[in-house]
Amino acid sequence: MNNSKQKLFAGYGCEDVDPRGFVSLMDLYENNYMRIRRLLPELAKLPDTSVSHLPGCLSLHLVILERTKFTTTLCLTYQFGEHSRPVPEPALTLRVYHDVHQAEVLTGHLQHGRNQYDHVPEKAIQIKWKLNRFLFKWLGYCLYLGHQFPVSKSASISEHKLLNNMVEIVSRVRPK
Repeated sequence: MNNSKQKLFAGYGCEDVDPRGFVSLMDLYENNYMRIRRLLPELAKLPDTSVSHLPGCLSLHLVILERTKFTTTLCLTYQFGEHSRPVPEPALTLRVYHDVHQAEVLTGHLQHGRNQYDHVPEKAIQIKWKLNRFLFKWLGYCLYLGHQFPVSKSASISEHKLLNNMVEIVSRVRPK
């Protein structure tokens, strides 16, 4: 393998596949599922809104948008306060596929709305790869910090207001 190709694959760690191809995307979905399950160990038992608090870190907000037998659709975000109205950033809508052990990003708002992916076409593999790679790295960071959503903890009244605000924002861009 030539040196330039090694650099291309160095961040992904899978030398035998195109890092932006279908095979690597499916691999990324599986890795995202494993990280989501570490962050949300009892996903089925979680309330529809939860917050993971850590001292000295931004709180991680979770809103479960839909639960079915084989999937759970949820939104993960931090909340930044700007002009007394919280801004979710990044705001990712994910679908967790329980039967095939995969998780994919459906929509994403990154970089203060400069990168908004509200309706990612099915064939847009480059965008899907980019969003899911971001999720992979973000989940790794959240887990490194120690974020987790225990079942016994529920959100406070003020957190519910923030989360309801986030649900309102997400519902405007939610895939149909």
